[in-house]
Amino acid sequence: MKKGPAPRRLVLASASPRRRDLLEAVGFEVIIRPAAVEELSEGLPPRDLVLANAALKALTVASQTTGDLVLGADTVVVLDGEVLGKPRDMEHAAEMLGRLGGRIHEVLTGVCLLRGGTHARCEFVESTRVSFRQLDSKTITSYLAEINPLDKAGSYAAQEDRGRLIERIEGSMENVIGLPVARVLAAIEDHFGEPQAG
Repeated sequence: MKKGPAPRRLVLASASPRRRDLLEAVGFEVIIRPAAVEELSEGLPPRDLVLANAALKALTVASQTTGDLVLGADTVVVLDGEVLGKPRDMEHAAEMLGRLGGRIHEVLTGVCLLRGGTHARCEFVESTRVSFRQLDSKTITSYLAEINPLDKAGSYAAQEDRGRLIERIEGSMENVIGLPVARVLAAIEDHFGEPQAG
């Protein structure tokens, strides 16, 4: 059995406009259905944590649908083995950026793909290394005045950076924005393409 075309319609178990934009840019029809779940924040190593949260979101939304392909994702910033999630407030955001300045950190995204009403499932973690420039308090203050850091892991927006914070990226830029799209596409084609005779 050959695999036919992969589905081009996806239910995104997230309200992230960045993830939606990335998926739509490669031709997906995206249905937004945020999962009402309490995300885990501690008690697991970073890779296990992002996978657990991605699966939690995908399973919650997939349980309410039959046949739809559902994508759950969770992105965190990891510095010296510590997970930096979304900041509590602007002061916390400034503190995070101060810690990241002049250092290399890792961005991890856990992805879980499920087809509602079936046992079809695929999950993975994508890792990208990000080097930040040295940051002084004036740079941090002006940066935070321009973006809303409160919904962003690590308190920064890679897609709006324009070289202000980021010096170098090793790996997927899309992963730092919120979703490693190339790997998502490959996973969907490998695991969810429709079987065809011939």
